[in-house]
Amino acid sequence: MHGEKLKKKTDIIIGDNEKGTCMLIDVAISGDRNVIKKEAEKILKHKDLTTEIQRMWTVQTKVIPVIIGATGTISKSFRKYMINIPGKSRNSRKQPYWALHTYFGKY
Repeated sequence: MHGEKLKKKTDIIIGDNEKGTCMLIDVAISGDRNVIKKEAEKILKHKDLTTEIQRMWTVQTKVIPVIIGATGTISKSFRKYMINIPGKSRNSRKQPYWALHTYFGKY
């Protein structure tokens, strides 16, 4: 059981005690044709972890998959997910670039 939990860890966890929320952010670069499939995989992958965090910490928990295709392809849901991440976006048209820049350093 312990080994399974380690395999299902997420990249970034943001908790907000005042709002009683927790975000599990999982970032990946995928083949361009697999962006939507990869988003669904990330949400399913963290379903048990989400339930456990909600139970242990009594907070609203959601998974935010940040998946970008190898050539910059994003899903129709990408911006909806990015809006949920706290912080200011410099330019909504360049969000895939900023997500990569934040995740990998200087892009």
